Amino acid sequence: MPADLKSRPPVPGRAAADGAPGPAASGGAGEAEAALGALAAALRGTAAGAQGPAVAGLGLRDELAVSAAEPAEDGEGNASAPVGVHVYGHHALVGPFEPDGTPGCRRCLVRRWQAVRTRGLREALELGGGGRTAGRPPWAVPFVTDALTALVAARRTTRNPSQGSDAGGAGAGPGHPTPGGAGTGHGRRPAGGAAVFPYAYLVDLETLAVTPFTVVPDAECPRCGDVVADSAETARVEPPSSPKRAPDEFRVRPADAYDVPLAAYVNPAAGMLGPSVVPDLASASTSSVVGSFFLRSGDYLRECFWGGHTPRYRSSVRVGLLEGLERSAGMRPRARRTSVTASYDELGEQALDPRTCGLYTEEFHRAEPGVRPFDPARPIPWVWGFSLRDRRPVLVPEIIAYYHAPGGLENRFVQESSNGCASGGSLAEAVYFGLMEVIERDAFLLAWYARAPLTEIDATTSRSPETRAMIDRLAMYGYRARFFDTRISFPVPVVTAVAERVDGGLGRLCFGAGAGLDPEAALAAGLCEIATDAVNLRRRTVREERRLRAMAADFGRVHVLHDHPLLYGLPEMARHADFLLRGGPRALTTVAGLARDTLTPGTDLRDDVEQVVGQLARAGFDAIAVDQTMPEQRRLGFHTAGVIVPGLLPIDFGWSRQRALHMPRTRTALHQAGLADHELRSDELNSAPHPFP
Repeated sequence: MPADLKSRPPVPGRAAADGAPGPAASGGAGEAEAALGALAAALRGTAAGAQGPAVAGLGLRDELAVSAAEPAEDGEGNASAPVGVHVYGHHALVGPFEPDGTPGCRRCLVRRWQAVRTRGLREALELGGGGRTAGRPPWAVPFVTDALTALVAARRTTRNPSQGSDAGGAGAGPGHPTPGGAGTGHGRRPAGGAAVFPYAYLVDLETLAVTPFTVVPDAECPRCGDVVADSAETARVEPPSSPKRAPDEFRVRPADAYDVPLAAYVNPAAGMLGPSVVPDLASASTSSVVGSFFLRSGDYLRECFWGGHTPRYRSSVRVGLLEGLERSAGMRPRARRTSVTASYDELGEQALDPRTCGLYTEEFHRAEPGVRPFDPARPIPWVWGFSLRDRRPVLVPEIIAYYHAPGGLENRFVQESSNGCASGGSLAEAVYFGLMEVIERDAFLLAWYARAPLTEIDATTSRSPETRAMIDRLAMYGYRARFFDTRISFPVPVVTAVAERVDGGLGRLCFGAGAGLDPEAALAAGLCEIATDAVNLRRRTVREERRLRAMAADFGRVHVLHDHPLLYGLPEMARHADFLLRGGPRALTTVAGLARDTLTPGTDLRDDVEQVVGQLARAGFDAIAVDQTMPEQRRLGFHTAGVIVPGLLPIDFGWSRQRALHMPRTRTALHQAGLADHELRSDELNSAPHPFP
C-alpha cells in the first residue's frame, strides 16, 4: 500500500444521501474535514445502539510522538471508542478489533501504520509540520458509508479472519506472497498456549476490496503499553536452570519450533518488522530472505535489515523474523524506560567506565566535531545491567547497551553495533550466544590486526553431512572454503571461515566467523556466513567496482558496515590477508581437535554460561548482561540479551572508527597467549580495514 497514492477525482454530479457524506462545492481542506465529520456521524447513526467507531484522517500528525494526555485522534468521532476508521488517500484502516483480554488499541494501530510508511512520508510527519486533509474525497458517497458500517457490524459475529492454522501465502500481506509458503498460525504459543492478536481491515475505498491483517500491540503505546521504569531490581539476570536436549545442542528449541505469526509482524498496513519479506531467488547456496524496518534516532531515520539464511525458505523466514525482533530489541530500550541520567563521576563504582570499552581518537573527534567525546563529568543516560561475575546490578551507558538509542549525537560518543546482542528460548540461551559473539569478534579482530599465525582446520574431518555438502557446493561456484582455529585468549572454539575464489577474479575473498563450545557448531556458523555471501560477492563487486577501487586507494573512504566485506571482493586487497592464506607449510588440525584444551559443554545452558563467565573472570574480565527482551518477544517465549565484556576488542565499522587499533589488548594478547614472542608495536599491526561482514 504505497503511502503516496493520490485519490481519483469524484464522479461529477453525484449527490449524497441524507445523513451520508457527500462532496462539497469547493476543493479546500474544509471539504475533506467535513467529509470525515459526516462519515463519523453516519457511522454513529447506524451503530444500532452500540458505540460507533471514531473517524480520523491519517498522515496529519506524528503519531509516534503523541503523548498519553493527547486525544487519540485529531478527527471527528468518539475519542473513547474501541474501534476506529482511519482514512488516508483512498484507503481506510478499520479496527482494531480486540479479542477479550488482548492488549492493543487504536493508538497501537496508527503507530504501527506510521512506522511502516515510506521514508518520505515519515520524514514529513516526524520532522515537518504535519499534514492536513485537502481536496474532494472520492469516497464521500453513500455506498462507502454502507460498506464500512456493514464491516464494523459483521465483525461482532466473526472470529479474527487473519487468524488461521497457517499464514501461508497471505502472510506477508496483500501483494507480498510469502516465499515457500512460509508462515505459521497466529494464535498458538510454542508451548501450546494461545497467543491471540488484535486484527483490523484495510479497505480500498475505490474498489471496496477488504483485506484483513493482524496488529501486534505496541509495547511503547502511551495508552496501553507496558513499559516500566528501569531499575536495579528489574535488571537482575540470573537465569534459571535451562536443561539441554544434548550436550552439543545449545538451543532450547530450533527456529522452526517457534510459532512466529508472520502476517502480524510483516504486512504493508502495520507490520512491526516492515511491509514485506523478500526471497533471494538468485542465491545459489542458501534459501535466503530479507526484510527491513525503519527506526528513528533524532534527525536520522535508519533502515534496519534482517534476514534468514537456511536451506529452506520456510525456515529462513522464521529465522529472519526472530532476527528482526532481536534487532528491534537491541537498538533501543522498549520494555523499560531509561530512568538514570548522570555523569560517570557522580555514579562512581556502581557504573561501567566506558573507557574500558574503547573510545575514538582525538583525531576522529577533530574530523567529526558533531560527535562529542566522552566526558566523565557530563551527564548521559544510563541503563541497568547485571554483572555476571560479581552478581550485582551495574549501570551501563545507554549508547553502549543499545546500539541505536534515541536522541541525536550529543550522547553518542561511540557508535556500537549489534555485537553481543543475541536471542534464545531462555534467558540463559540468549546470554550464552551473546557471550559467544563477543568472544568471536574479539578473536577475529586480534587475529586480523595482529596478523596471527593461525592453525588451519581440515574441514573434511567434519562429522556433519550438511557442512561437507555446503563446502562442495561452494566449490561448484569456484570458491575454496578454508577454516582457521582462532582460539587466542579463552578455551572456547572460535573459527574464522574464508571463501577464496580460485581463479583470483572479482569477488576474491569472503570472510565469516563462528564460536561455540561445540566445534562443529562453531565451524558451521562461519560456513553459513561465507556460503550466503560468497556466491553473490562477484556481482556486488562488479556493481560497485568504481567506488570500491577508490576505497582501496584511500581507506578513509571506508565508512559503513557493508564497505568492509565488499572491499575484499577486489583482487588487489587479497595481499592484506596473505598472513592467513599464504606462506610456507601451515599447522593443520581436525574439527574434533578444536575440542582439545577447551571447555566441555554440560547438560544445562546455565552451567555453560557460568563456565564461560568463570574463564573470562580468570583472565581479568567482567561480563555484563542487559535483558533487552521486548513484550512482543516474550509472548512468543523468546528472550534477547545484550552482553558486554569490557576490555575485549569491540567491532567497529568505518576506518576512522577502529577503536581496536588503539586498545592495549590488540598489542598484548598474542604475546600473553604465547602466539607471539613480544608485544606488538603499532607499526606492526595490519594497516588495512578488517573484512568482517
